Amino acid sequence: MRVLFQLPALLASLALFQSAEYATNAQPARAAAVAYTVSQAKVQVNKAFLDSRTRLKMALSSEAPSTRHLSQYLKHAKGWTRMAIRLGQVWEEVLKRLRHSMSLANVNITDPSLDLASLCREVGCGSVPAVVQCHQKSPYRTITGDCNNRRNPALGAANRALARWLPAEYEDGLSLPFGWTPGKTRNGFPLPLAREVSNQVVSYLSEEGVLDQNRSLLFMQWGQIVDHDMDFAPDTELGSSEYSKAQCEERCLQGGNCFPIMLPPQDPKVKTQGKCMPFFRAGFVCPTPPYQSLAREQINALTSFLDASFVYGSEPSLAHRLRNLSSPLGLMAINQDISDHGLPYLPFDTKKPSPCEFINTTAHVPCFLAGDSRASEHILLATSHTLFLREHNRLAGQLKKLNPQWDGEKLYQEARKILGAFVQIITFRDYLPIVLGEEMRKWIPPYQGYNESVDPRISNVFTFALRFGHLEVPSSVSRLDENYQPWGPEPELPLHTLFFNTWRMVTDGGIDPLVRGLLAKRSKLMSQNKMMTGELRNKLFQPTHKIHGFDLAAINIQRTRDHGQPGYNSWRGFCDLSQPRTKEELGAVLENPGLAEKLLELYGTPANIDIWTGGIAEPLVSGGRVGSLLACLLGKQFQQTRDGDRFWWENPGVFTEEQRNSLKKVSFSRLVCDNTHITKVPRDAFQANTYPQDFVDCSAIDELDLSPWVSVEN
Repeated sequence: MRVLFQLPALLASLALFQSAEYATNAQPARAAAVAYTVSQAKVQVNKAFLDSRTRLKMALSSEAPSTRHLSQYLKHAKGWTRMAIRLGQVWEEVLKRLRHSMSLANVNITDPSLDLASLCREVGCGSVPAVVQCHQKSPYRTITGDCNNRRNPALGAANRALARWLPAEYEDGLSLPFGWTPGKTRNGFPLPLAREVSNQVVSYLSEEGVLDQNRSLLFMQWGQIVDHDMDFAPDTELGSSEYSKAQCEERCLQGGNCFPIMLPPQDPKVKTQGKCMPFFRAGFVCPTPPYQSLAREQINALTSFLDASFVYGSEPSLAHRLRNLSSPLGLMAINQDISDHGLPYLPFDTKKPSPCEFINTTAHVPCFLAGDSRASEHILLATSHTLFLREHNRLAGQLKKLNPQWDGEKLYQEARKILGAFVQIITFRDYLPIVLGEEMRKWIPPYQGYNESVDPRISNVFTFALRFGHLEVPSSVSRLDENYQPWGPEPELPLHTLFFNTWRMVTDGGIDPLVRGLLAKRSKLMSQNKMMTGELRNKLFQPTHKIHGFDLAAINIQRTRDHGQPGYNSWRGFCDLSQPRTKEELGAVLENPGLAEKLLELYGTPANIDIWTGGIAEPLVSGGRVGSLLACLLGKQFQQTRDGDRFWWENPGVFTEEQRNSLKKVSFSRLVCDNTHITKVPRDAFQANTYPQDFVDCSAIDELDLSPWVSVEN
């Protein structure tokens, strides 16, 4: 609601640009003044972006890039995403300068009208992302996600703002996060430091008894695959601050888009890392018509659909780069330098420098190139990407045998379409029932067909709800041999040693030992007294020779504030759940009076609890792996993602009935059988499985019958 109070004043201060002024003699001068303001803002922001890219490249080229440099590499915007974020920052800088100039001139303007569309055009907001031509009869998705909804072709497309289910809540009503201004309260209480909440609520010491006895490690990993298929908000640049980015990183000076995570005085990290962990605010975009709010809106760099975009990319230039266009077989490009015992790896990203090469300077193994820039973030994620690359090429090869007359484009699109359906089926049939338990049917009823009126865009709050998966990550990763026994001299590796660690895969055993670990080892169980492993809470992106890393829990909390997220009770109300006001009521909701007391000691009121903190604190729903609030937010998003997708695999006309019947037999275990040297797999890869009793030969796992894809032209 704060935005509504701030907006009239802002519009009034910007009325010099209103269309009515064009009728006066002052119009040309005022238009020129606005044009000059825009040009100056562009110069400043462009310089900030260039400086940032140069600094990052130099840092990664040094002998000792830091944790923050590895993090920056991962959150660095590229292509159209970078351009969209840059224009969003120009827009915000223009507003700031115009407000300042009007206040200096002491202009008294009473008419609040403003031609925001003209101002947007002056900034260039409409030029990014590029307009995609829609081919109404095409049976295939666009790479960008455009053209899915025929009434609103941009709905769900990449490089647009995340959707808001509740209005943004910023400290100033427009862009500043709560916790920005010292001494300023929220609902009458100061917000606790994000790291303090992490220390007091999320941490635990002993790893004993933390594993989920009913879920395999694949359950955790599939959650990350789904997340990387649906949303990504890269960092923005400092832009309008008087401080340089170096000062932000090294001196903890808050300003512009630097919002450092301050460390509590007694935190052990103070001795090794100084006063803070650097934190840069998420990229945001220009406002869109009808301009009901000018509050900052974060970008989604990906398509909102479950479409395997993590394999193929969300921008045409990247999609083109990922393909093997020298062959007419519709294949994805593979690594030309190395193979995994005859099976392909992802191609290397040739851009230098590479953080993966830094992790092991003697191995010289670069990061991989994939449809999502985070593919090499962690070895299990890189393993998953490798499986999907192989599956695309396998499908394209099989389709070519069945349809020799198909050209490379047809083969590529049909294989891509099948792989997109695979991701949808595994997510809704195998993954979500485990997440939502007995509330699955409540939030995601059986499919009734495509609904053009359903908004499939990823909501801002969903990007935090899905981060419950961070509590399912165990402290180590195991590699297993063909008998599912410990493999090699280092069969179990600490989690923090596997960030950007492509060399372990390439030179130390390939993906098979890691895939067996996904199938036979356990995810961590999300519990109120043992939330996040210290490997993520203290050692995130920790370079191997350093003694410090980031805190993923504190980052999640700081990010909720950066995004202007409403508090815990607002979201409980949104989901028609009770809104606790007292310690007793919160204790009843959490079924844990001690945890409720700890939260209120930190936050003062349940209304202030950050959405990520409150969501993960709730007891699990029956048969599920999240609490009631997250079940609501996740269920609502996934239903909208499904029902608002014209290319959903079950929507009549997307596949034939025979093809749908064939697709129903896909499984992760079959994916493993078809794309590795592994011959023994579990029937249900998401359940906790013990070798040998829960494993069968690959011949016992249904194959995908592609005969329904034989063209009638044959």
